[in-house]
Amino acid sequence: MPWPTSSVGRWTGLCHEFLCRGARVRVSLDGRVEVLTEPAVRYCPYVAAVYGIRHIDRRAVEHIVRIKMERFGFCCPHRRFDFGLVVPFGSSEIISTCMREGLLDCAVVVCEGAGTVIAWEPDLVQGIGAFLNGILRTCPVEPILRYIEGHGGTVLSPSDARIDQPAGVEEAVELGFRRVAVTVIGPTARDIEAIRELEADHEGAEVAIFSTCNTLVREEDVGYLLMADVVCSSASRLVREQVGPRALMQMGISIPVFILTDRGKRLALSYLAEVRVPFVVSRARLPYIVGEKQPTLVPGATT
Repeated sequence: MPWPTSSVGRWTGLCHEFLCRGARVRVSLDGRVEVLTEPAVRYCPYVAAVYGIRHIDRRAVEHIVRIKMERFGFCCPHRRFDFGLVVPFGSSEIISTCMREGLLDCAVVVCEGAGTVIAWEPDLVQGIGAFLNGILRTCPVEPILRYIEGHGGTVLSPSDARIDQPAGVEEAVELGFRRVAVTVIGPTARDIEAIRELEADHEGAEVAIFSTCNTLVREEDVGYLLMADVVCSSASRLVREQVGPRALMQMGISIPVFILTDRGKRLALSYLAEVRVPFVVSRARLPYIVGEKQPTLVPGATT
């Protein structure tokens, strides 16, 4: 799905654009941060816990982005990749853990400054994804490209940092990987269908699709999400209401992660076996939603 543009959000090719709490944000190569649209989320339990922000507006979004730039080098040449497990049920956490356990051979992910990346080292997968937002488009950043190529990954298109997850999966299979994980953000949910077609065309390939960053997902895209193995609900009511009841398993309550397939369930259980925190296992009708623990959307948001 082509992301809508406007005069204020015209792509220059020398910056990074991504989603943060449903707002579209642009960071220029000189470090300038522009919040191009209003956030769709008013309150997020994750943001409250990590950043101490209980009311999300444009200024809060800019503050979050600047913290990530200052602390982690997000969107910067000095970007850090040295992160352990950060988000309790995050996609990069699940994928990297399952790679260490030998259940996955590689991951096709997106990194600002590089675009689509094929990574076969678990630490690189986690380093890329630990604090990542949904990257819409990006441009090459040489130190980031060098780091990835030197630490267990390859960049699909280093000349322009193109984001193309189906092409990344095809490249991974051509490189000889068979058990491939791939992340697909909500605005490009249609890529899930293309990836399933690629999987069917390559005998022996097994692709675990992680659907992420779904706050702005639309009604017409729900069918594509249902083709994934793991779906993060983000702040989307639509995902909770239409994907949640189809789940075999749910991880988390505030921001539920729905497991839709046996493959996804095996990966999730393998991850949980390695998590060193207490948790409860219980039978329940899904989705299991506790209202006061959910994100709050801006009035009028359709997600």
